[in-house]
Amino acid sequence: MLGLKEKTSYGLGAVGKDMVYMLSASYILYYFQDILGVSAAAMGVILLVARVFDAFNDPVMGVVVAKTKTRWGKFRPWLLIGTLTNAIVLFLMFAAPPQLDEAGLVAYAAVTYILWGVTYTMMDIPYWSMIPAFTNGGKEREGLTTLARSCAGVGSALISILTMIIVPLLGKMLGGKVPSELAGRYPGNQWIELSGFKYFTLGVAFLFVLFTVIMCLSIKEKSSVDMKTAKIGEMFRALLQNDQAMCVVVTIVVVNVALYITSNLVIYFFKYDLGGRNWNDGYALFNMVGGGTQILAMMLLYPFLRNLLKLNNIKIFYVSIGMSITGYAALLVMASVGVSEVVPFLIPGVLVMASAGVNNVIITVFLANTVDYGDLKNKRRDESVIFSMQTFVVKLASGISAFIASIALSLLNLKNAVESTAGEAEIDFALGVAESSKMGLRIVMTLVPILVLIVGAVIFKTKFILTDEKVEEISKQLDERK
Repeated sequence: MLGLKEKTSYGLGAVGKDMVYMLSASYILYYFQDILGVSAAAMGVILLVARVFDAFNDPVMGVVVAKTKTRWGKFRPWLLIGTLTNAIVLFLMFAAPPQLDEAGLVAYAAVTYILWGVTYTMMDIPYWSMIPAFTNGGKEREGLTTLARSCAGVGSALISILTMIIVPLLGKMLGGKVPSELAGRYPGNQWIELSGFKYFTLGVAFLFVLFTVIMCLSIKEKSSVDMKTAKIGEMFRALLQNDQAMCVVVTIVVVNVALYITSNLVIYFFKYDLGGRNWNDGYALFNMVGGGTQILAMMLLYPFLRNLLKLNNIKIFYVSIGMSITGYAALLVMASVGVSEVVPFLIPGVLVMASAGVNNVIITVFLANTVDYGDLKNKRRDESVIFSMQTFVVKLASGISAFIASIALSLLNLKNAVESTAGEAEIDFALGVAESSKMGLRIVMTLVPILVLIVGAVIFKTKFILTDEKVEEISKQLDERK
């Protein structure tokens, strides 16, 4: 049985891994577009292409890991190699040379972001795939997976909460004065944030490497494990032959596109719409409450709806979608009528993030049910293939939503003319931003996700047939066939 040492070290690995992922996913657009001044449209293309490439790269990395044989096992070597290279690329990505012109920065962003995705995959695939190599199966394996998912949530929450609090502090402490030749390009807080991101990323990268090294030293691969990997062709063949899996995959894309559009734009909402001289604090509070809500929703809200209220999974899904739509609508109304305090916005934030937490659970359940459906229909279990699609489509959704957010930013022109040579921390960035630009931002981060969710719910209602009764019927038929 696993001891506390192994469980703790594996959880630490998840914390570090998702700290890095959340830093890249949530702030790369803001860093290059808002701070360095790269065209939002150019960043949209880069993020979309890189994420799509990364999604297709996952199965390739799975094959490479599966064929690896060393005295240290097949997983740990790639964990160390992937972590070290990803940490270096992460730092370089958030330490862009400020003297580059826009074309140079676009090239720099493209190269570093694509390399970041490749190196992250190098350690992410073996991290999750190695669980069978040091667990005994059953409850031990399920418990470790749950622990790792929870720790990953903690890592993501830490970045969401701390980034825009620590970045300005580090920028003021370590950034120094703006070089005279760059003073015109990076006025006010831009130089502070530019420097702060570099030093903050260095700290995150260090913790990432440290946690992974501790994990690799603490965990031993107890057995040689055959790792099943899915090829791209197998993925699409399994989907084409399993209409219910296809329906769930489309649902995953829709739900995540809606969520990621908002998560990409919410920092701009706090900075340029809600504004205030201490917008960083409000943004951190919003993320802290939202991140905590998402974790609690997975642990408490879904079991409450399922076990105490006795709702079936399909009804829970519609309740979750309804919560999210209500949250988006409330956010739009509050912003449009001039609510300026942060606390009221926590209510729609809780609704949207609670929905995200429930969806994380419910979609996994739906995917598992499609495996049995495919087994009955096609007389073949595509379990590993279907579940590998979850990572694939989430990354695809991430790229699509980043592209949509980038195009919106390129059209909205949120930048204002507020500059200061002293007392930069006192700037209210919302001053000077046109009301039409603010309203456009609100619409893109609320009405667009609402429309996406409605379309997704209609597709789901039309195509999905795996009710609890149907799942039970399929299970009986499979037992009889055996």
